[in-house]
Amino acid sequence: MDTKALRQKILDLAIRGKLVPQDPNDEPASVLLERIREQKQQMVKEGKLKKKDIKNDSVIFVGEDNLHYEKFANGSVKCIEAEIPFELPKGWAWTRISTVALFVGGYAYKSSKYVPDSRNILIRIGNIKNNSINPFVAKTCISDEYASETDSYLIRENDILFTMTGTRGKRDYFYSCRIEKSDLESLKLFLNQRVGCLRLVSTADILPSYFVNAIQSSCVLDAIFATETGNVNQGNIGSTATLNLLIPVAPTEEQYKIQEKSLSILSAIEQYDIETEDLLAIINMLRTKILDLAIRGQLVPQNPDDEPASVLLERIRAEKNELIKQGKLKPNKKESIISKGEDNSYYEKLGEDVCCIDEEIPYDIPDSWEWVRLKNCCIKEIRRGKSPKYAAKSNTLVFAQKCNTKYNGIDIGLALYLDESTLGRYPNEEYMHDSDVVVNSTGTGTLGRIGFYRTTDNFPGLPIVPDSHVTVIRGFRSIRAFYLYIFMKANQSVLEKKGEGSTNQKELKPITLKEMLVPMPPVSEQQRIENAIITAFSYVEMIEKSLN
Repeated sequence: MDTKALRQKILDLAIRGKLVPQDPNDEPASVLLERIREQKQQMVKEGKLKKKDIKNDSVIFVGEDNLHYEKFANGSVKCIEAEIPFELPKGWAWTRISTVALFVGGYAYKSSKYVPDSRNILIRIGNIKNNSINPFVAKTCISDEYASETDSYLIRENDILFTMTGTRGKRDYFYSCRIEKSDLESLKLFLNQRVGCLRLVSTADILPSYFVNAIQSSCVLDAIFATETGNVNQGNIGSTATLNLLIPVAPTEEQYKIQEKSLSILSAIEQYDIETEDLLAIINMLRTKILDLAIRGQLVPQNPDDEPASVLLERIRAEKNELIKQGKLKPNKKESIISKGEDNSYYEKLGEDVCCIDEEIPYDIPDSWEWVRLKNCCIKEIRRGKSPKYAAKSNTLVFAQKCNTKYNGIDIGLALYLDESTLGRYPNEEYMHDSDVVVNSTGTGTLGRIGFYRTTDNFPGLPIVPDSHVTVIRGFRSIRAFYLYIFMKANQSVLEKKGEGSTNQKELKPITLKEMLVPMPPVSEQQRIENAIITAFSYVEMIEKSLN
């Protein structure tokens, strides 16, 4: 279920008068709008408003020709039929936001005047989402003195806040929320720059919750984002454009009914979202558990007739020695060989040196399995790719870590092109091969992510090399490549925490990967594990899709 689209549909039905039936006995919206205009006139007389605050007030009405007209304060009348997005029920009316609300812009508070903690908190763009405010996200405080100097930016109960800046073209802003009394308990909140505030003239005539739903509806969002300004990356919504927005106003009694009905439906949708999130979290835990069972030898039964993993490792060592003779691999005088002693402890032989490694062994494995360092499983040295020189177009691709996506597997559509004048830097082994395991090796939020590259992912069919932020794991042919992927994927959450360096420059060093201990099953069992995981994950994916 697309709950986001369903939520939007409820809002759209609400502001079109299709969520609850109309009552012909309700006071028409035109009357309450006239009352608001009169109230603003009185506020001018009392000095609470200035004449400029009412100069753009207008009356929107339907003429005898069934077209919509707008009458301005100077007496002029203009046909605005082209601006009206849909017809309203009888008793409803269109109005500009400027007629029913006042705009308060945020203040550019000076960071030099921030204090470590106080009850005076600035509300910035990141503190606001639709229908929620969290002052404690990147909490920013000011002193009592600074708060007193800027008290005109103090946020009040029933203020409607909205964000005015975001990414151009992405609609990741103009989030809005109503300030409730509970939001202000023991706190004073202040408007920071690029946070706008709409303050309703009469919350008795237009309910703040109804107003918020109206400006979150698709027709209002379409209208406001049509006015978006800014540069290539940053989008902005201005106060003038916001105040000029048209919103449909229902009779006050109907607003109450709409809010009661929409709250009931939206609460049910929210509960569904929560339950779905819980189920998705369980599904992710299930995937993790399946992988964990697999690398512990607990996913499929062992077969006593399988060739033991010790024989597989001997075969790999023989293959490695042959490659060394051919000059394709460098000799290693301290080759790691791990074995279990008569005392049931694990020992590692490095050249002539032998030491007990029981403290490194994370769990027990079946008798037919063996422990081996990851570096001894790989036909290619574990290292990152080279720093590439890019070209606008060529016949060679560069696999960047963004190609190893968080949710959609390998996406070669995100690869860039290599400047082919640098091809001499790339011997054959540096090109990506079918069934390579890829590890994102730098960057917060992506470091440690594991992927499995197949040539079928490479829809352009071009040669491809990894960039310097990606480490490639390529096992010996005797080892099932998918099993190495299973092992690495099972350890992804561990690798994500293994980054070294400063907060913004963390990297996963090749040595960390090389020294990983791999529980190696017999080849036949590797195949059974692979089949079991593919089957299990297909069922898990089916369940996951049914929730979306």
